[in-house]
Amino acid sequence: MLILQNITYIHPDRDLLFENISLNVRKQDKIALIGNNGSGKSTLLKILAGLLQPSDGLVKTEDVPYYVPQIFGQFNDYTIAKALRIEDKLMALEHILDGHVTEENLALLDDDWTISERCSEALSQWKLDDLDLTQKMETLSGGQKTKVFLAGITIHQPKIVLLDEPSNHLDLQSRNLLYDYIRFTSNTLLVVSHDRTLLNLLNTVCELGKRGITVYGGNYDFYTEQKKIESDALNQDLKSKEKALRKAKEIERESLERQQKLDARGKKKQEKAGLPTISMNTFRNNAEKSTSRMKDVHSGKVDAISHELSQLRKELPDVDKMKFGFDDSTLHKGKILITAESINAGYGQQLLWNKSLNFQILSGERIVIKGFNGSGKTTLIKMMLGSLQPKTGIIHRADMRAIYIDQDYSLIANHLSVYQQAQQFNSGALQEHDVKIRLNRFLFAKNDWDKSCISLSGGEKMRLILCCLTIAHQAPDMIILDEPTNNLDIQNIEILTSAVNEYEGTLLVVSHDTYFLQQINVERVIDLG
Repeated sequence: MLILQNITYIHPDRDLLFENISLNVRKQDKIALIGNNGSGKSTLLKILAGLLQPSDGLVKTEDVPYYVPQIFGQFNDYTIAKALRIEDKLMALEHILDGHVTEENLALLDDDWTISERCSEALSQWKLDDLDLTQKMETLSGGQKTKVFLAGITIHQPKIVLLDEPSNHLDLQSRNLLYDYIRFTSNTLLVVSHDRTLLNLLNTVCELGKRGITVYGGNYDFYTEQKKIESDALNQDLKSKEKALRKAKEIERESLERQQKLDARGKKKQEKAGLPTISMNTFRNNAEKSTSRMKDVHSGKVDAISHELSQLRKELPDVDKMKFGFDDSTLHKGKILITAESINAGYGQQLLWNKSLNFQILSGERIVIKGFNGSGKTTLIKMMLGSLQPKTGIIHRADMRAIYIDQDYSLIANHLSVYQQAQQFNSGALQEHDVKIRLNRFLFAKNDWDKSCISLSGGEKMRLILCCLTIAHQAPDMIILDEPTNNLDIQNIEILTSAVNEYEGTLLVVSHDTYFLQQINVERVIDLG
């Protein structure tokens, strides 16, 4: 059992992150914790893990949770054993087996005589047999670091496990191992993730937002169905309110026109009757007051409806506020863009692929490049772009414009401001206000325009690139996405998915995210094995 009671967290700079968060996690619950970047998901996990103290509220737990972090840089100087908090225990066991049976060594071991066997079993389970526990963490890849901490679950055998973006950096084989663990474990799980395949394996979704935690009693697909119902209802309310606003403005205009006609008719009658000037002035003043009162009444109604409409629009999901409007690629469907004939890469006499590659890419196709980490996916992309020549074979490229969006978002110049970056793509000579309208459409408000690009999150950089592509005079003939959903929250993945589905050019994707690949209707696979 894990209980959060009225948890509030305030940053050291006094900014409130969230307040009065309450949640009950029952034994063997498998819960997804989702929410936009900056909502506090990782902070909440750290509070549950005991790594941070809440500003207010109470955390109750019957067992010590095991925590798999999202970021591992702080462990680079540690050995694997130290990062897993088993270094002292393994050393004590080694000393005891060497004959140094001291009280200190026995206390450190704490009767855990199978610790060494569990370590071997755990590393083998996550395909890390070649690692040594005395090895430094800095020598490992991102995927290996993640798997080391996942192996720690088998070693420590906790009852409660907290996972922060556990599928980041994992290739498809490792993701499948993770999915199997989640399916079959009897552990209580609380998982922060943007991996929709993983989220569908969990039986409850908790959304952390401005209103606290909202619990949806089902997996991610159930959650999206409920959100669609909420969104449809909101859009219906919006339409009704927009209709009411038009009606109120129409009634206001008609009432004022009618009043003005009555005033004019009354004035003519008074003039015909030859009333003295003082009476005419009194009549005019009364008419003006009456018109003013009517204006106030109708303006009040219009303002009230406008305010309600504004509040409803603020509740719209951000993806619904965007209009991508990509210009079409000039290339006709089916034109041959790339032909690869027996190509291979390598160094010295060593070739990268066991079998040389032969393929064609046609305009308008949607293709995924698959392969394990280190199988040469990025190398193949560089060949397709012409920045690297194959060691064997020939690759032919048509005259085309390709955009490569890599994992580091290198298209973004970190030294530029958001507005300056947008202007770099303004080949159609849009006016300044038009560029700023597009930035607004992609959730970059006025106070973001002068922000340095280096300070943007991964999701913000992806949004800025998409915005830049809509500012460019013409859409690229080919877009290449390299692990595009890594480090994006669900909101930004949905934004990316909508943009990709509006794009009509050629799409090449490197991704282990099978859910994303289904959503963007990938048609073909180039498999590097």
